[in-house]
Amino acid sequence: MIKRAKPSPDGVKVTFSLPADVGPVSVVGDFNGWDPHTHPLKKRSNGTRSVSVLLPVDTTVAFRYLAEERGFFDDDAADDVCDNGVGGTHSLIRT
Repeated sequence: MIKRAKPSPDGVKVTFSLPADVGPVSVVGDFNGWDPHTHPLKKRSNGTRSVSVLLPVDTTVAFRYLAEERGFFDDDAADDVCDNGVGGTHSLIRT
């Protein structure tokens, strides 16, 4: 699930959320240099894992999840999906 807060002068707070049973996972993308150590999803008491990221207003960013057990995967709740140029896809989110 992806939630967007209302835009502010600083940007748009986007929260990425997945079921906790996916195991350790990070969101990687244009906004963090595709670094899996920058935005790990933290386990929450409500049975999910989530992380919030501040993104620029009026932009489109590519992202994927990287799970220890599952590898890379896209988000069905993304605004769109595009070819990543190496035989796979990236999820897209517009702010």
